[in-house]
Amino acid sequence: MASYDEVIPPGGKGKITLKIRTTGYSGSHTWGARIYTNDPTLRMARVSVKARVKRPIYLSSHRVFLRALEGERASEEIEIRGQLPSELVLTPGRFDLEGKVEYSLRELEKGRRYKLRFTNIPGPPINTSGLLEIKTNYPERPVISIGVFLHIQKKDSKVGLDAVDNFYAERPIFHRL
Repeated sequence: MASYDEVIPPGGKGKITLKIRTTGYSGSHTWGARIYTNDPTLRMARVSVKARVKRPIYLSSHRVFLRALEGERASEEIEIRGQLPSELVLTPGRFDLEGKVEYSLRELEKGRRYKLRFTNIPGPPINTSGLLEIKTNYPERPVISIGVFLHIQKKDSKVGLDAVDNFYAERPIFHRL
């Protein structure tokens, strides 16, 4: 999004402001803009903005896949790290898979690093998914959403868990950032 001085007198100076939405970006990026003028010697100019986007909260993954045979357990962990100078405080919120999946949130480094561990509760075959929402004290990212995919397969099934892995690998996954 850009804003600029509407009228600049010949030989005068003006101001152009570019605002870049960095949602969904992480790491080094370059954005460009074209500036059109009525100057016959410079009808168009290009400017670029380079930035290193640092997210306020780092997640090792936005989703977990728990795959197991009937009656067995599967676990997966996610690391959560605060990347701002202030302490990160996490508070568990809504969870869609109560009674099917349990989770624990462990603080590794006070106000900085956490481990979130998901484990299925052994039960009958099921194929379902849900979300865990975690509230944070960072206004830049007030809620973290983690997608949880659960597949429990019959023990006597002729289709192995490798086929389940391939099924999930071929599915498009959408998540909120």
